[in-house]
Amino acid sequence: MSIASPKSEIQRLKVLWQYEILDTVPEEVFDELTELAAKICEAPIALISLIDENRQWFKSKVGISIQETSRDVSFCAHAIQQGESLFIVPDATKDKRFANNPLVTSPPKIRFYAGAPLITPDSHALGTLCIIDSQPRELRPDQKRALVILARHVMTQLELRRHACELVAARQIKAETAAELVKARAEIVRLKRQLARLKAKRNR
Repeated sequence: MSIASPKSEIQRLKVLWQYEILDTVPEEVFDELTELAAKICEAPIALISLIDENRQWFKSKVGISIQETSRDVSFCAHAIQQGESLFIVPDATKDKRFANNPLVTSPPKIRFYAGAPLITPDSHALGTLCIIDSQPRELRPDQKRALVILARHVMTQLELRRHACELVAARQIKAETAAELVKARAEIVRLKRQLARLKAKRNR
């Protein structure tokens, strides 16, 4: 079943790329949040999933070995269209959107899914913090709240990471600019010396 793109998809993707997070190595702070989600929600699988044009890529994962899947089969691609609401599928085999999904009919044989969207300060959904089970079920109210809170913490860490990268880039630009200024000043000194020698020759 095809999945519609969120409103302002072009802008959403532009914002996602600005975080420079796709295809990066695992980071402890994200892995800890994923582990917490799995434990609190008593789920065998938990993921921090980011949705680009063609795939969902996992920044962090518990209980699964694959690094990404096609966006076409992604539960998270549905979840990012829900605004800030928690997206829950109690039994994927009874949901016409997912009953024939290869992630349902074959391993990991998803039955239950709950995803909390990762919402940027300017209201773009980059992906989700989600939990998955091979058994149909529901979340308790406290588990739902915890998943939403943890998703906010994931987004906070993404923001901190982006600002740190921007700071490093700004320092690098400043250093490169300073180096160029040193070169320019050295060239000016060289030209002044050359001009002085030419004047001296003329005055002889």
